[in-house]
Amino acid sequence: MSLDIPQVFDIHVFACFQSRPPGHPRGSCGAAGAEALWKRLGWGIESLRDPKVAMTATGCLGFCRAGPLMVVYPQGIWYAPTTEADVDEIVESHFEKGVPVERLIIVPQV
Repeated sequence: MSLDIPQVFDIHVFACFQSRPPGHPRGSCGAAGAEALWKRLGWGIESLRDPKVAMTATGCLGFCRAGPLMVVYPQGIWYAPTTEADVDEIVESHFEKGVPVERLIIVPQV
């Protein structure tokens, strides 16, 4: 059986807000400074005023030591921004102009 599900968003960002205690062996996006970056990301997405671009806060995405992490669907592109300038570049280049920011793309390793 094939499902014909309409796509609601052109870009849907899942951003990890997982926090673990300092020194936890897996680390976490929260411990790596994700909160400030994701606040900036939310502001940037809202500034686009495009209802086809959305962000969802998530728990662990599974690649904790690489964080802060976000994944962009439907492309399945993983980013690991470290500064607010990185986030601004992703919003402007990828979300607004459709050009992924290659220098910030990571390939998660299990």
